[in-house]
Amino acid sequence: MRTAERHVPETEATTRERVLELVVEQGPVSAATLAHVLELTPAAVRRHIGHLEEAGQIVVHEPGGPGVRRRGRPARHYVATDAGRAVLSDAYSDLATHALDFLVQVAGPDALDAFAEARVTELERRYRPLVEQAGRSLPDRVHALAGALTADGYAATTRTVGAQGLALQLCQGHCPVQDVAEGFPQLCEAETQAFSRLLGVHVQRLATLAAGGHVCTTHVPLAVAPARIPVRTGSHAAGAGPQTPSDSSQTTTSPAGDVTEGN
Repeated sequence: MRTAERHVPETEATTRERVLELVVEQGPVSAATLAHVLELTPAAVRRHIGHLEEAGQIVVHEPGGPGVRRRGRPARHYVATDAGRAVLSDAYSDLATHALDFLVQVAGPDALDAFAEARVTELERRYRPLVEQAGRSLPDRVHALAGALTADGYAATTRTVGAQGLALQLCQGHCPVQDVAEGFPQLCEAETQAFSRLLGVHVQRLATLAAGGHVCTTHVPLAVAPARIPVRTGSHAAGAGPQTPSDSSQTTTSPAGDVTEGN
């Protein structure tokens, strides 16, 4: 039991940690969702949310962009703060930061890049069999990667993007090296490249905990939207006969969405 929770019964402390873990993993998340997933009463969830807010471990999420205004009182959604994530993290970040600072001073920036690459090379070695076992389906491979990351403490989940499901977002609610990555973004960049190699597609890192996001978000495209082809209407120029396949300019779209011009 943690020192700060000695006055709290063990069952309460354990449940509160489960609430915090779920906010870290799935935030922004509502109290109703927490109650459903954890099979708790709404009153119990609100009690734990109140304690976590007072401790500065979670806050109400404020959307950055304009949203759709709904009638009635909107449900509150919660995300973890740095203090909340720190409760679940290891306490070696200061030593690691000093060690990498020393590495750069002694051997130069290239040594840091080599270290970051070596770190993700080991990650790839352990994760590749799990991803390969998922088969050739890209969504299955993303889910397998999320499972491997979660087993390593990254609290990873996946979310479908858009109504047509053209992409997935791989979200990491916790990062064991977040404090270190704040000073050394090369770690995040190398990790993103490793995800691309594991999944076999170009992925894009949209946000990181180290840069101030409430979750590390990696965009994984599942399909390329087909290009829009203008429809030609109306008659041809006066005096010109109907075009034939041999003298017309045709525009086609490949399965990958690339536009090609025929002769």
